Amino acid sequence: MKRTFLLITFLLIIASLAAVSATMNVIVITDPTGQDVNGAAGGSMSFAQNMFQSTFLLSKDNKYVVLSGGEGGADARLYPIVDAITLLDTGVTAARAAGPASSYSGMRLLVGGPEIGIGIGGSFDAYLITVEDNGDIKVTPASGGLASIPPGKKGAIIHLRNSHGNPLYGSATRVRKETALNIGRMIRDGYSATTIVSEVFKEVAEDSGEKYGGGAVNLIAGISTGDMFTPQEVNTTGYPMDEAYSKVCPVDGWGIGFPAAENYETCPNDGNSLETIYAYDALKNKITVSKDAVSVSVYGTDKVGIPETTSEIVTASVKKYGYDANGITESINKGINNGLLSGVDYVEPKDVNVRADSKAVGVYFAPLPEGRSSPSWNLPISPVILNILGSIQSVIGIILLLLVIFRSRLLKSFQKKQ
Repeated sequence: MKRTFLLITFLLIIASLAAVSATMNVIVITDPTGQDVNGAAGGSMSFAQNMFQSTFLLSKDNKYVVLSGGEGGADARLYPIVDAITLLDTGVTAARAAGPASSYSGMRLLVGGPEIGIGIGGSFDAYLITVEDNGDIKVTPASGGLASIPPGKKGAIIHLRNSHGNPLYGSATRVRKETALNIGRMIRDGYSATTIVSEVFKEVAEDSGEKYGGGAVNLIAGISTGDMFTPQEVNTTGYPMDEAYSKVCPVDGWGIGFPAAENYETCPNDGNSLETIYAYDALKNKITVSKDAVSVSVYGTDKVGIPETTSEIVTASVKKYGYDANGITESINKGINNGLLSGVDYVEPKDVNVRADSKAVGVYFAPLPEGRSSPSWNLPISPVILNILGSIQSVIGIILLLLVIFRSRLLKSFQKKQ
């Protein structure tokens, strides 16, 4: 109960900042038993502004997600979310938790998890997809009220509408149906839920224009894309999910995010050509659990590009050195020296929190004072000596300046003496 209260308090703070509007919501369950760590996933995105992380609420303990959307301000969306969480705390199905959304005009909730099924309630235009063990696919349209897929079923629900102002307005009806059919085929063919969600993001972003993150969650592993794609500022759009996100070296794993990636064609470590990673693939890599997957969290700075670049550096370091705080620290400080990370000070091993069991790394940065872009050189020379050298350099500079100014006069004086 205490955790629920804290969560609601947090939502109230977020809601007071800006509206949140997701026009694409999807939940996919490919393994209702929960044994496949990548067997349940969900996500949201939109053409609209303010796609913040509060759009989806993930319970790592109970393995469910609540995706919200609809018309009106964030405070209006808050009420059905609180109702859903309260119900979920009592152990109800996803359909029961999504039901209260219909009591609020224009609101929508998509709720799901491997143990509770998937439910959508309120104002929506969606498709329900179920896949039987023999491969039979059923795709059913649903609009408004309440619709659900019961626990124990392989399936998905996708909601999609077009935002006002989207240049591709009017495409949602077609794309919603085509994407639902593709979801069914991918479930039948054995793709994981995390992979399917990334493919949904790609198809919806490219074909319907509802393309800004948002982000996604792995319900079983409890992994989220966090703020990888959400906007940095209120009243702006998130990252375009169909555009290039980073460049990565296929050999040693070194990588760098855009826009800084535009300056690199080859890996600075070994000279190999870099591969371009699009946002929908970066999403898949983030929420899919594999032996090379690393969940990286960055604290202490809000500078644009620092979290993405740090994640790439840490991932490459773990691949090379393993989950070693000293090795990760060395890699990050090399990134600072190379100009990949600017505006933050060097880190020490105590600033790197490594949890190898959950494949997670937290990095705590200290911002540089006085707006500097790079830290001072760490030279084995006393500051007193540097001050003396600086004074000597100033004296030499003055002497050279005098020589330039009085060059002709000195030459004439010398010639007269000859």
